[in-house]
Amino acid sequence: MNIRTAVIGAGSLGQHHARILSQHPNSKLEFVIDADGKRAEKIAKANKTNCLIDFNDIIGKIDAAVVAVPTPFHYQVAKPLLQNGVHCLVEKPFTLNVQEAEELIEIASAKNLILQVGHVERFNPAVIAAAPFINNPKFIEVNRLGPYDPKTNQIGVVLDLMIHDLDILFYLVKDKVVSFEAHGAKILSDTEDIAKVRLKYANGCVADVSASRVTLEKYRKIRIFQPDSYVSIDYAGKNLKIYSKKAGKEKMTSLFDIDIKKPKLPPNEPLFYEIDNFLTNIIDGKKPTIAGEQGRDAVELAVNILKNMVL
Repeated sequence: MNIRTAVIGAGSLGQHHARILSQHPNSKLEFVIDADGKRAEKIAKANKTNCLIDFNDIIGKIDAAVVAVPTPFHYQVAKPLLQNGVHCLVEKPFTLNVQEAEELIEIASAKNLILQVGHVERFNPAVIAAAPFINNPKFIEVNRLGPYDPKTNQIGVVLDLMIHDLDILFYLVKDKVVSFEAHGAKILSDTEDIAKVRLKYANGCVADVSASRVTLEKYRKIRIFQPDSYVSIDYAGKNLKIYSKKAGKEKMTSLFDIDIKKPKLPPNEPLFYEIDNFLTNIIDGKKPTIAGEQGRDAVELAVNILKNMVL
C-alpha cells in the first residue's frame, strides 16, 4: 500500500524522516516542507520529491505527515492537518502543554485518525530487548547528557532531552508518579540547561533522572535495579547487559555467583521502526505504540517538573 506522505520541518531530524519515508515500501513521499525554501529544496531533491514552504498547500494531497517543526509550532501545524483528515506523527515533545495535547487527541479520535508521538527510544533495540527482563524495579538511574545545540534553545533540557526518559520510565515502571524533587540551572540559555529529578512512584520505585546539554560528549544510559537483578541499557551504543544471581543461590558469596547476559541486538535504526509502526497502524487501523495519550502524559509530567523546579 502506498500512503501519500509528507515531512513538515526539514531540519536535523526531519531530513532523516524524509530519507526513510522516501524508501519505505508503504510510503510515497510527496512533499518536504520547510519555511527555509532552500533547505526544503535540498532535502526534497535528495529524496526525489517535491518541496514547499507552506504546509497548508499539502492538505488534500497527502494521507499522512510527520511534524518535525520546532516544538512551539507542533500544535498549530498538527491541528489543521488532523482537522483535514491527515494521520500525524508528531515529534517529541508532543506539545508545550497538556491542553494542546488533549485537543489534538480529541480531534484525532473524532476523525478516527492515527496520532503518534515521536518518542523514538521506545524503538531502541536495547529497550525492546530489556523489557522482558524488567520485573518490579526498585531503583532506576538515568543519565542523558550531551553538547549544547542552539537549534533547541526555545525549550529547556527537560522538554528537549529528559522527556525521552520520562516516557521510558512510564513504560518500564507502569505506575503513576506520586511525588518528585527537581533541581536545575541555566548555563548557556534562558531555560534550564541541566536538570536532576528524583521521581517517586506509587509502587515504591524511585528514579533519579539527570539531563544535561552542557556536556561535551553524549552519554545516554539507564540502569534498573530490582530484586535479584540489575539491568543496564546504553541507549547510544544500543547494547544491553543483565546481571542476576545464579539460580539456586540464596546468598551472594562472590562475583562468581552472578550471571551476566549480553543479548545480541539487531542493528535496527530506531527511527525506521518508529515510522514503520506509524505506517502499519494507518494500514491496520491499530492504536500506535506511542499514541497521543502517552505523549500527553510525558508532557504533563515534564510541565509539572518545570513548574516546581528549583533553579
